[in-house]
Amino acid sequence: MTTIADMLAADHGVMGDILRARAAEAPDRPAVVMETGESVTYAQFDALADRVAAALQRDAVQPGEAIAVCALSSIPYAAVFLGGLRAGVAVAPIAPSSTPEAIAGMVADCGAKLFFLDAGVAEAQKPAPIAVRSVALDGSSAGEAFDAWLAPEGATPASVKIGPEHPFNIIYSSGTTGTPKGIVQSHGMRWRHVYRGDAIGYGPEAVSVLSTPLYSNTTLVCFFPTLAGGGTVVLMKKFDAGRYLELAQKHRMTHTMLVPVQYRRLMERPDFDSYDLSSTHLKFCTSAPFAAELKREVLERWPGGLVEYFGMTEGGGTCILMAHEHPDKLHTVGQPAPGHDIRLIDEDGVQVGPGVVGEIVGRSGATMNGYHGRPDKTAEAIWTSPEGWTFIRTGDVGRFDEDGFLTLMDRKKDMIISGGFNIYPSDLEAVLVLHPAVLEAAVVGVPSPEWGETPVAFVALKPGQAADPAEIKTFVNGQVGKTQRLADVVIVDSLPRSHIGKVLKRELRDSWQKSPTK
Repeated sequence: MTTIADMLAADHGVMGDILRARAAEAPDRPAVVMETGESVTYAQFDALADRVAAALQRDAVQPGEAIAVCALSSIPYAAVFLGGLRAGVAVAPIAPSSTPEAIAGMVADCGAKLFFLDAGVAEAQKPAPIAVRSVALDGSSAGEAFDAWLAPEGATPASVKIGPEHPFNIIYSSGTTGTPKGIVQSHGMRWRHVYRGDAIGYGPEAVSVLSTPLYSNTTLVCFFPTLAGGGTVVLMKKFDAGRYLELAQKHRMTHTMLVPVQYRRLMERPDFDSYDLSSTHLKFCTSAPFAAELKREVLERWPGGLVEYFGMTEGGGTCILMAHEHPDKLHTVGQPAPGHDIRLIDEDGVQVGPGVVGEIVGRSGATMNGYHGRPDKTAEAIWTSPEGWTFIRTGDVGRFDEDGFLTLMDRKKDMIISGGFNIYPSDLEAVLVLHPAVLEAAVVGVPSPEWGETPVAFVALKPGQAADPAEIKTFVNGQVGKTQRLADVVIVDSLPRSHIGKVLKRELRDSWQKSPTK
């Protein structure tokens, strides 16, 4: 008889099968809990996923075809995701914060047979209506009511054979650098995230509080391992620092995934230390640069380990920093994960050695199938090594130290070339935040008739602080090389960010160029 331990130790597994096994093992254990208190047990969640899968098969959605989901996190959302997987269907989770035109474009691009949404998305989508049959997860008038669409209670789907190469989900890039691309992740790729779960404590006693959205890969790398391990997922629709702390304390949270800006907001709360977070086993972070000083503060004030992942939704290679084990390496993103080959290449595609800056490329068993319907873009994302192996190009620039830890410099596209010299915005941003009035900063390159490009800084000030842009500029330029000097400093209320906390530098460049005082 195959045990759950055997299933999790296998080279390949299927999330739908693991969910069914967990439901048989502990039917009354909570699987998904909403911040409002609504919850489903493993038995209920498994049955709901069955009804979703049976309804998809009833509607002739074939294995390998896609469905799209665009809504805030909820139990029906999670059930649609798991039910779609059980039916062999690729799930395309889409960010509600996208423009109506972008949502319509992504639904069309993935060829979705059904579109699952909520009232908020339906209202925002009016300028670009979706032609695909819609189902309202919240029972609103946004589409056919979810409960009415579901197959009857007790329905079970026909068994579907799912191989490691079959599409699991299609996650769209944020579109911050152009048209979103559909990243096709396979069941085999996702299994790599589940496979390592036991080693980091994803067992039946695990409780993961997740405030990042279900349409983000950031969330899914914790969501699925928690369920595969038989633990409980606590979902928030939107992040609120106070509410997050209440939930973490109430549910005796063991695991969580947060982006850097969320860690900063939590650390800024005057009442942070009054919450009992002693149950925390591991905290994770990914998706955006994580300042060394912020990591240090989290380690000092929050029990449990701190793990930073550096990688891409496209996969390829991942670096892991066990910050609690390497407090002297907090300025890095760690070392390549076991079985991951991370290398650096120069502008000509030639590999460079330790201490030399280069573009980061990676290779592992966790790699996307490709960009959906975009073989040209897939080809652009690949670097082939001298051995003939294919690596995914990250577009990030970094440097390995003598111990094999990787320090990130910048996105390659964000590197500024001024008068023939390379300027890394992160170097300037590190100096900017040393100013006593500066909370956070972003540096972008703008056109310069004299130098080709020149750096401009956008800074947000600490609450209650005031500073003159010229004074900040003098502060920085007195500490950097001549070629790095800032041309301008702009004070803003806050830096524009994506839903996972990445600073939208393109918006900053555009705003500077449109400014009448530039």
